[in-house]
Amino acid sequence: MDTITAIILAIVEGITEFIPVSSTGHMILTSKLLGYDEQEPIMKTYEIVIQLGAILAIALVYRQRIADLLGFGRRRSSGRGGLMPASRLNLIHVILGIAPALAVAFFARDFIKGLFGASTVLWALVAGGILMIVAEWLNGRKIRVTAHELDDLSYGQALAIGVYQIISVLWPGFSRSGSTISGGMLSGVSYKASADFSFLIAIPIMYAASGYELLDSYKYFNSDTIWDFAIGFVISFVVAYVVVVLFMKLIQKIRPTHFAIYRFILAAVFWLFIMR
Repeated sequence: MDTITAIILAIVEGITEFIPVSSTGHMILTSKLLGYDEQEPIMKTYEIVIQLGAILAIALVYRQRIADLLGFGRRRSSGRGGLMPASRLNLIHVILGIAPALAVAFFARDFIKGLFGASTVLWALVAGGILMIVAEWLNGRKIRVTAHELDDLSYGQALAIGVYQIISVLWPGFSRSGSTISGGMLSGVSYKASADFSFLIAIPIMYAASGYELLDSYKYFNSDTIWDFAIGFVISFVVAYVVVVLFMKLIQKIRPTHFAIYRFILAAVFWLFIMR
């Protein structure tokens, strides 16, 4: 893998990891167009490295929220002379949001690897897009929104989002953020709050997944790869940070249906360049 390829893949990872367009599909397609086998061990290791860069970016964006969850955040007056936590979201919400997917990933790891394939990803792009359109249409129409902000999230809604996340674990290419954002909207959570929670729970679940994968891939870190790995990590971090900040600022203008349409277009491109 040359340096230019490393840079391109890092940019693609940073752009697609946290928005609901399937980073898996993009990485497969980009690797194919660049003439690389995405399933080669060295490429899989590189993907883990640039994922870690993207996760670090999310941790930086949500650093205050993380501090609040760990008890180090700002506190506000309770109105009765005392102090209360700066937010009502707590670690139980996060645990409920990540436990279902982590449990499935741990016990079905080998089975999940066997599900991976080009046709699986193609249909996941389409199915995920349909789910996002349905979720946007139902949210606020047929399903009453009870959690407009992240701090309004109930334990039941957090668990429901965690259960929806299992879809992306079992169906490569479905998109983790796509399943969690859609799951939140179908559970009575606003689009913005669903996206916020999706990004927040990505930090522990992706660190756990990437750390576990590194146990098998650490041997590929050597003098021949470390430079490209370092470049990819930094670029993925910077791009992911910019993308998430812009996404949250433009969230009312970029709706789930827009991402769904893009997924359908990507599926068509995927079929032309991967399936044929």
